[in-house]
Amino acid sequence: MRAPRPILPELKPGTTPGIFSRPFFEDKNRAFWMLQGAGWLGYLLLRTVVSISNGFDIKIVVNTVIEAIIGYCITLLLSTLFGFYRRRLPQITGILISLATLAAATVLFAVLDAFNFSLSSDQPGVTLTRAVGTTYIAFISLTGWSALYFGINYYLIVEDQIDQLSKLEMQASSAQLAMLRYQLNPHFLFNTLNSISTLVLLKQTERANAMLSRLSSFLRYTLANEPTANVTLAQEVETLKLYLEIEKMRFEERLRPRFDIDPKVEKARLPSLLLQPLVENAIKYAVTPKEEGAEIVVQARLAGDRVQITVTDTGPGLRETKTRPSLSTGVGLANIRDRLAQAFGPDHRFETRSNRGGGFGVDIEIPFQLEEPTREAA
Repeated sequence: MRAPRPILPELKPGTTPGIFSRPFFEDKNRAFWMLQGAGWLGYLLLRTVVSISNGFDIKIVVNTVIEAIIGYCITLLLSTLFGFYRRRLPQITGILISLATLAAATVLFAVLDAFNFSLSSDQPGVTLTRAVGTTYIAFISLTGWSALYFGINYYLIVEDQIDQLSKLEMQASSAQLAMLRYQLNPHFLFNTLNSISTLVLLKQTERANAMLSRLSSFLRYTLANEPTANVTLAQEVETLKLYLEIEKMRFEERLRPRFDIDPKVEKARLPSLLLQPLVENAIKYAVTPKEEGAEIVVQARLAGDRVQITVTDTGPGLRETKTRPSLSTGVGLANIRDRLAQAFGPDHRFETRSNRGGGFGVDIEIPFQLEEPTREAA
């Protein structure tokens, strides 16, 4: 007889798991045979103690061993039939046929057990009285075994569904993070390629070539990394500098970036290209409208176990523009909020403000993480 097909995947060939390796039901075949052997061994010991409680008799011990072997074999047959019903039949039909099979197995166990004990008596043979006497024990034993069988299988099915649901949720979260990251590239490419096209029309080929070279370096970084990967703050700052080198080709001295990064937070991790839309927004709403340009400051500090990041500019702020919308493609501030929510859940802070002396600022606070929770960027 074979045990039912495993619900969870089996261990790889060549591996020899320990008896107490976890999780216990990682290999369902192994778990089935261990529980089957341990259960019927316990049944044998219990029945033996009860049988010889009124006096030791070797015949009674032998009969009890045979009884346990009969029960062991019948439950192996039940496991095969129950597994077949579960896989091939509708749920209601399978339950009804399983109950009928359990009843038939109880009768068979009772008859064989009655015949077994009759061999050690003065009048061998199966009588109605003996069969009725063993039916109760057979019913209790097989019903308890069946209840454990279905209970454990139901538990495994639920656990498998929970695992699949968790995987689907992770895949959905990763897909959403990737979508949010990829939303940034078209807008940036549009602005940069438009600037390169303008330089070409003005026959400023050297500047156009320099911008193309810096653009290729920036795109090489963005394409080399997984969209759902986290990077260190130091990597993010280097990416921002690469991006600002491209923008400096457009604005020259009007664009004045400044970085104030605490060395303690350089290894803190955050979603890649998280700060680039903030700098791009500052360029659009602070540098572009003002003839003299503006200063853009990126600061990062460690406050306990939190990383505080601010991006401010010296542009007109909210007073002249009333509101500062997200980028023209519909991403930007809303994109960053969504990415922070996906990466850190409620354990983050994202606020915008208008500075008193003019300008606009964005404050981000995230937990200080040194290890990559999912994937590490290149």
